[in-house]
Amino acid sequence: MEGLNILLVEDNEGDIFLIREAFEEIKSKNNLEVVKNGEAALNFLSNSDKCKDKKLPDLIIMDINIPKINGHEVLEKVKRNSNWKHIPIIILTTSSSKLDILKSYEKMANCHIVKPNEGEEFSQVIQNIENFWTNTVILPPKKD
Repeated sequence: MEGLNILLVEDNEGDIFLIREAFEEIKSKNNLEVVKNGEAALNFLSNSDKCKDKKLPDLIIMDINIPKINGHEVLEKVKRNSNWKHIPIIILTTSSSKLDILKSYEKMANCHIVKPNEGEEFSQVIQNIENFWTNTVILPPKKD
């Protein structure tokens, strides 16, 4: 089975490292692209729309506390765009604020996950994401 194209929108180098390490640990076949702010995420999606050799991600994992354009704003823009709205978005953030959780779902996130503090728990969360989104869920067909 072909791996997913995953766009990770995360500015924290430590979390990027932990996420990459967790995917490597489970020998993931997924392709992980990383951008470090909301503006870069929207540019990545726009460029994927315009370039035949770039593919839209099958899944976006995004923090809400990112520079330039925050995650909730990116989420809203993605879900309003007819070319992108089908892409599932996982909010993976340190925020357990009820307001942030509600905002994530109001803006059509597919889930809101609070980042664990411990490395092993963090790795388990990434493994659960991998298992659910690659082995359980049927994603929409890729757009040509």
